[in-house]
Amino acid sequence: MMGSKALCFGLFCVLFASYIYIPLPANIEEPWKVMALNAIVKTCTFVGMCFENIGIMTYEEFISVLFRLDYTQPLSDEYLTVTDTTFNDIPVRLYLPKRKSQTPRRAVIYIHGGAYCFGSFKQRGFDFLNRWTANKLDAVVVGVDYRLAPQHRFPAQFEDGITAVKFFLQDKILTKYGVDPNRICISGDSSGGLIAAAVTQQVQNDLEVKHKIKAQALLYPHLQLIDTDLPSHRENEHGIVLTRDIGIKLVSAYLTEDKTFPQALKRNQHMPLESRHLFKFVNWSTLLPKKYRKDHVYTEPVLGRTNYSLPGLLDIRMSPLLANDSQLWNLPSTYILTCQYDILRDDGLLYVSRLQNAGVQVAHEHIENGFHGALSFMTSPLYLHLGLRIRDMYISWLDKNL
Repeated sequence: MMGSKALCFGLFCVLFASYIYIPLPANIEEPWKVMALNAIVKTCTFVGMCFENIGIMTYEEFISVLFRLDYTQPLSDEYLTVTDTTFNDIPVRLYLPKRKSQTPRRAVIYIHGGAYCFGSFKQRGFDFLNRWTANKLDAVVVGVDYRLAPQHRFPAQFEDGITAVKFFLQDKILTKYGVDPNRICISGDSSGGLIAAAVTQQVQNDLEVKHKIKAQALLYPHLQLIDTDLPSHRENEHGIVLTRDIGIKLVSAYLTEDKTFPQALKRNQHMPLESRHLFKFVNWSTLLPKKYRKDHVYTEPVLGRTNYSLPGLLDIRMSPLLANDSQLWNLPSTYILTCQYDILRDDGLLYVSRLQNAGVQVAHEHIENGFHGALSFMTSPLYLHLGLRIRDMYISWLDKNL
């Protein structure tokens, strides 16, 4: 038994050492710490893929076990009352400031990232961010959990998000928690950014929803599945924390159990013929600022090569970037943060262009030395200055615009 443990530990150390010397871009802050974090993430990925290949458990199951080790309890403190409850059967964590307020408070609804397959508002990074938000803004904060893939596929995640938001927007609930109905923001990072963007589009365009959203904040969001050969995909194929292969594997699990789909997605040959008219909404050769197009050459995706019966491929709830201008013009003030070393960088940049073209007020901040998932690294011992910087930029914008 001890021998097998020692062997496993030795293999882990060898893998870790082989990853830790992967060169990083010269402008990365705290490079040795980032190298170590990147090595841990990619070693866990390697182990998870090995487990999947030999039939012990799936990659998603293995990573989910690791994520759950990071979960926190809803601990109140001298400033906040923190409770786990449900909104119409959707799990939420509420952060309610304790000090009295003479006027109704602002509110932030936060939808966590995790590639649709992992994560929770219980994670230390998200719990820390939501506590910080509630304290700094004297705001009511709602962390939303949603069903996870592959057990629950699209559109379950969107449906859970919109259900929780609509529940919160009821007059009786806003009154119960002392929230100003005119000062509500929906925020999200990564996959949570897509859900936040899709929910905001739906709420703003739903005539039956009385209270609208004042602001949305999307942090390195995933926003489309229609084109998987954007410049950011090419440049960051082997990126820090999130690689293109893993991103494709997880988003495929979100959409279908078809094992051939990830390869079609990787080759950018997954869209049906009837999608041709939608590519104008994500055409990076016209929508991406020249700075990010560089010398990349746009090639039209091959359409109709495969025959997947997946309505989600054409659905704006799966790809908010596919919304037409009439669905965008009444969106609220928007904050979008993008990172240079991120396969999802161009999703955010394209949405900035689309929203600006539709006349929406957009604040865009781009972090030249940033990479995907940094908000997960804000607590000891895995904290990064980058994560704290993103937090402060996000909170600063919220404070001025909500």
